[in-house]
Amino acid sequence: MKVQLVGVSHHTAPIELRQRLAFRPEQVPSALDGLRDRFPQTEAVLLSTCNRVEVYTAVDEDHASPSHQDVVHFLADFHQVAATEIFDDLFERTGEDAVRHLFYVAASLDSMVVGEAQILGQVKQAYVMANQAGATGPLTHGIFQAALKTARRVAAETTINQRRTSVAGVAVADFARQIFERFDDKKILVIGAGEMGDEALRYLWHEGGRDITIVNRTQDRAAALAARWSGRAVPWDQLDQQLIAADLVISTTGASHPVMTLDDFQRIEPHRYQRPVCILDLAVPRDFDPAVGDRLGVYLYCIDDLQEICRRNRLAREKEWPAAERIIEEEAARFMAELNHRATAPTIRRLRDSCEVLKRDELQRLYKKLPELNEVDRQEIQNTFDRFLNKMLHPPLESLRDEARRGTPHGLLEALRRLFQIKD
Repeated sequence: MKVQLVGVSHHTAPIELRQRLAFRPEQVPSALDGLRDRFPQTEAVLLSTCNRVEVYTAVDEDHASPSHQDVVHFLADFHQVAATEIFDDLFERTGEDAVRHLFYVAASLDSMVVGEAQILGQVKQAYVMANQAGATGPLTHGIFQAALKTARRVAAETTINQRRTSVAGVAVADFARQIFERFDDKKILVIGAGEMGDEALRYLWHEGGRDITIVNRTQDRAAALAARWSGRAVPWDQLDQQLIAADLVISTTGASHPVMTLDDFQRIEPHRYQRPVCILDLAVPRDFDPAVGDRLGVYLYCIDDLQEICRRNRLAREKEWPAAERIIEEEAARFMAELNHRATAPTIRRLRDSCEVLKRDELQRLYKKLPELNEVDRQEIQNTFDRFLNKMLHPPLESLRDEARRGTPHGLLEALRRLFQIKD
């Protein structure tokens, strides 16, 4: 049995690499199909957010698992990049380390903004999409359900998620605030109608922002978000016009290419008359060409610019870390004990089955030699055999369970297989 994670995150790689490896939601099913085509016995879940791309795999038999290098080549082939360009930036976790990492991620302890609201939903969505794609199985069901349970415990039993701030909220509070003292007189443009834009508007609404315009390729989604915040939705082909008028821009699309290149911006720039504009590009890949930030009056920030702010956020929540980590360690230990117990179950079952066959054969032989036995006598003899087998098997099986609870059943499991000649 092998559980493995191969991935990249904001801890290990810059946004330029993460955006090259990011998966749009519509790409996830075909990506999982491709991985399963290469490794048919592998369960898999693909988690892709603005801060991480992580491939979780699980197999019952170690030999059927893709290696670290296999997953690297899968990512490289899918995104049409050279494996050598990304190999050094991709980290690997196996076994309990992979499980613990997922628990940290789901509980938002590994997030850029500790306690941020979005990651738990993103983990759940990744699991649901993998399930719908037929890529999950008993192992991944157990791992991800345990991760969601752990995250809920952290939220309920600590204050680390109280007054939690999203990436979008941090961006507005700490970057837009550097440019503007107030938002009630600013024209706010949101490009994209997803959860990140909704989070940013929640913060802006509390700060007095009311002049809100939503531009999205899907007009219905733009209209729904605009209705939630008393804004207005405009067609995508009016993006240039809205950028000319905007004071604050929050861009969160899932586009694979920039929605605003330098050439595009230079075309509308004269119409802005050098009025300052704050652009919070929270998309991965980026929506705005970084060179736009060099233009006069433009204050452009991307997701990686949040690093220092998020470090301070983490420090402010340090007091709650020990309690949250204890919960994660408890749940990880509990899950691994269950997983190791599951690993021992087939061997225990085969051992009991082989003993049952021996018992049945010996009872039949005995009954043939003693035909005068009545049914009561036969039942008493069978009960005696059952008690004997249970007592004989109890010490080795109890030792195996103890080793499973400690997380080290493999040596004893192999010894039992060899001693009793148990075949797969």
